[in-house]
Amino acid sequence: MKIKIFNLSAVAAILLFVCSSLRHSLFQSGAFDLGIYDQVVYLMSQGKPPISSTLGFHHMGNHAAWAVYPLALLYKIYPSAYWLLGVQAVSLALGAIPTYYLGKQAGLKENQAVTMSAVYLLYPLIFNANLFEFHPEVMAIPVFLGVVLAARLNKIFWFCAGTIFILGCKAVLSLTVAAMGLWLLICEKRRLCGVFALIAGCAWFLIATQVIIPNFSNGEAAAVERYSYLGDSVLDIIANLFLKPGLILGKIFSLKTLEYLALVIAPVIWGLRPKYLAPLISVVPTLVINILSEKTTQRDLIHQYSLPIVPFLILAVISSLAANKSWLRNPRSIFIWALVGFLALGKYGFFWSRYLRSIDTWQATRQAIAKIETKEAVLTTHSIAPHLSHRSNIKFVDDLSDAVPDLNQFKYILLNVRHPDGTRNPEFAANLVNQLQNKQLFKLVQERDEVYLFVKKTD
Repeated sequence: MKIKIFNLSAVAAILLFVCSSLRHSLFQSGAFDLGIYDQVVYLMSQGKPPISSTLGFHHMGNHAAWAVYPLALLYKIYPSAYWLLGVQAVSLALGAIPTYYLGKQAGLKENQAVTMSAVYLLYPLIFNANLFEFHPEVMAIPVFLGVVLAARLNKIFWFCAGTIFILGCKAVLSLTVAAMGLWLLICEKRRLCGVFALIAGCAWFLIATQVIIPNFSNGEAAAVERYSYLGDSVLDIIANLFLKPGLILGKIFSLKTLEYLALVIAPVIWGLRPKYLAPLISVVPTLVINILSEKTTQRDLIHQYSLPIVPFLILAVISSLAANKSWLRNPRSIFIWALVGFLALGKYGFFWSRYLRSIDTWQATRQAIAKIETKEAVLTTHSIAPHLSHRSNIKFVDDLSDAVPDLNQFKYILLNVRHPDGTRNPEFAANLVNQLQNKQLFKLVQERDEVYLFVKKTD
């Protein structure tokens, strides 16, 4: 049966990778965030400073995600964004394995433990987040499950090593680690593991947000602007959570929050019982961060923001199922519920709706990309950027507002006027094409299906 779990995880990894790769090949990924990580990992592999030309600062100033550095070894074999998509797919699929062992450790029957692995894999956010670009926190998801298993088996070294790795995946995960430590300490009575996680999480949060990120980005931690009504800095926001509770109560007690929580628990609500919800102490920071954010994408099952919740939801369900207190107990019924949840909330339908919207320019875009033969600077659109990010300077026009960039810095300008995929300034690409055609600085080398490739003239 153990072989069956590994096979299940392997099949899931392949399916997830095929889906994300297909999305990328259809030019539906973007500079945010696949292009950003593809560029910095490529630069790491070349021994160059990993400075994102999209963000304008060093990789460590983004999320202090040092766990990304080892991925550069893969790029030394062959530089490709598909490595990142592969790592993401494997990471998410791997969560099925510790889920199985946690189920067995909790006393589940063999078929119940296998079913819980399927429940994890069918949780809609696993599939949806896999499609949405690349984010380093995906590497932490199976490790969260792994460190809990290590703590329960008194494998202190592996718990500490896994916890340190989680901290390196994204600075904000330090809050989840600290909350996990509190749960392990108080509810699981795992003193060493609980104290280590609590101290390590709090310490890394302060180091990352107050030292590393400001020094490498010359600014506050990422996404602080989403909480501007609470303050202008991480510490101000934290202070105002306690000093000005009136600012947050309206967001917490709202229909939008209720809708968000309903989405999160619906796929596993059959296994959530009040007496066995202690693991969810670990997800309080993630829930608070997402609920209070002014960015609505943090409260859906499409983007990656709710991923740290999934391992602990699974743990809560395993606890109630092991105690024979869950609403559903038969593996077949549990699997059907999970499958229905996936069919209802999984975004597989994007493949025949959103992802085919630019298929009419697919061939022309690939042809233009093939004509960009050097690693010199490129100006392009958001969805083309991750296909040309193996260079020190690449920018996309959709994020440049009304300002015309200094075109002298670019060797190539590749624009898809029919599908500029810009929401902030959708007419920018067309206007820029008109400007380029009236200037002598660049030469038009391809015009097909409203895809234009300009190359800077040599003296």
